[in-house]
Amino acid sequence: MSGILIALIGMAVFALGYRYYSKFIAEKIFRLDPNYVTPAHKYKDGVDFVPTNKFVLWGHHFSSIAGAAPILGPAIALYWGWLPALLWVVLGTVFAAGVHDFGTLVLSVRNKGQSVGTLAHRLVGQRAKILFLFIILILVLMVNAVFAWVVANLFISYPSSVLPVFIQIPLAVWIGYVVYKGKTKMLIPSLLALAVMYGVAIIASRVEFLQIDIVQYFGGEGAAGIFGLGAVSSAFFIWIIILMIYVYIASTLPVWKLLQPRDFINSHQLVLGLVILYIGLFLTNPQMTAPVTNSGADTPWLPLLFITIACGAISGFHGLVSSGTSAKQLNNETEARFVGYAGAVGEGILALLSIIAVGTFFATQSDFFATYGSFVDANEAGLGVFIEGASVLAGGLAIPPDIATTLVSIMVISFAATSLDTSVRLMRYIIGELGIEYKVPTLNKKHVATSIAVGTSAALVLLPEGPQGFGSGGYLLWPLFGTSNQLLAAISLMLIAVWLKRLGRNYIAVIIPMIFVMAMTLWAMFQQVIFEWSWFGTESNTLLFILGSIIFVFAIWIILTAVQVMTGKYDKPLDSDH
Repeated sequence: MSGILIALIGMAVFALGYRYYSKFIAEKIFRLDPNYVTPAHKYKDGVDFVPTNKFVLWGHHFSSIAGAAPILGPAIALYWGWLPALLWVVLGTVFAAGVHDFGTLVLSVRNKGQSVGTLAHRLVGQRAKILFLFIILILVLMVNAVFAWVVANLFISYPSSVLPVFIQIPLAVWIGYVVYKGKTKMLIPSLLALAVMYGVAIIASRVEFLQIDIVQYFGGEGAAGIFGLGAVSSAFFIWIIILMIYVYIASTLPVWKLLQPRDFINSHQLVLGLVILYIGLFLTNPQMTAPVTNSGADTPWLPLLFITIACGAISGFHGLVSSGTSAKQLNNETEARFVGYAGAVGEGILALLSIIAVGTFFATQSDFFATYGSFVDANEAGLGVFIEGASVLAGGLAIPPDIATTLVSIMVISFAATSLDTSVRLMRYIIGELGIEYKVPTLNKKHVATSIAVGTSAALVLLPEGPQGFGSGGYLLWPLFGTSNQLLAAISLMLIAVWLKRLGRNYIAVIIPMIFVMAMTLWAMFQQVIFEWSWFGTESNTLLFILGSIIFVFAIWIILTAVQVMTGKYDKPLDSDH
């Protein structure tokens, strides 16, 4: 089948979903009020609570949720064929992700900008809040480790992308001061910054001196590095340390100084990248050489498809961003539809592109199976195949392959890094909330909480030994990321349903995706924890077994408590700003 036809079908469903379904949700279920005073105005502090233009906020929100996962998940899931991946991305975005991201944003806005973890106390009970906060803490810790691992490895694989990515930081800081101190519009400065980034990227693709290749600085892959490590491991260690220093600074600065302008640049980068790649798609008109379905798969698609593609269909991490940072910046409540639901649609469009780029990359179906011979092979090859496949699509606009590869890698790195520092900021909030809960006020101090977040994230990505050698933490944790992420999404949908029920509103649009995602995730998690990661499993792994078991037990506990609330056996007055 033509990649163009698949793109058109997906885009049409996304457009109809936003035009009609999100409008129905906004008007009939959430009942958005243009006169409601949002937390950004009520608690304005110039640091976290900052009323923000909806397009700038959409840029921040979208850049924060669009890390490497909406690219990597679909690229891996093509192992089962492009049709199952396409259906879950398109239908999951419209009926699950859009409702979840939109709903967690509105729920937080209506409750003082508090996170979904804190709101579990108001809606379900104190015990559920603590358990939920610990699930979130484990998830963001994994996000930090996985995305740091991804960015460090991409820097090593694509050294021409390093300088353009780092140039973005001072440019974003400059934009922050120009816009918020000089009261200037952000659009023109951010477009100029993007032009500088891409200009440097083009030059760096051709000028070897500008390619920051730490492995070559040590003498090549076979050379010795530092602390008894090889050149590649040493480069990985150095990049992790640099990234941890960066996210420490980025996650403690006021949002207007770096986070908002950098994310606005990234939103332009994504829009430009998608435009280039989709135009390239229409000019080259490639055919899908990946199979429609893979009947010979060594790993069943049910239920694993629904946890392999998380971001790009539905993702619990999005709810953390919606309620953790975006809700504190929403200028008007009616803009929640654009920021939340349209943000989910934007990520669906990115996931759709990943399916097409990978599915059309191979010359023949035999070539596809040579790379995607097993589910393990798909996990290892997915991200690299996307970058190469997207570069081929960009070649439709006569962009040279080396430059196209650099631009695509910059896009992937930028979003992974954005999600990384947003996640560290969220982890700081959660550590602070746990400090308040357990009467350890020191944990509520910004730099103490950030130090804990950064230190544990670095340890988790660097210390575990695994198949990737030194620093295998991110690689080892990836199998648990999907289940814990989807579990968080299901629990967040459950909280929205409880909230709507207490308000006497129709919650069917929330409860249906909640039941589906919860069932698929618990099924997958039980299989993995018991039959794969336990000591008598096929892939015994103590780290994954312990973390997975804790999350699974906590989730069951929260679900049982929520069922009591939904059936009226437990009641707690609803405390809401609205």
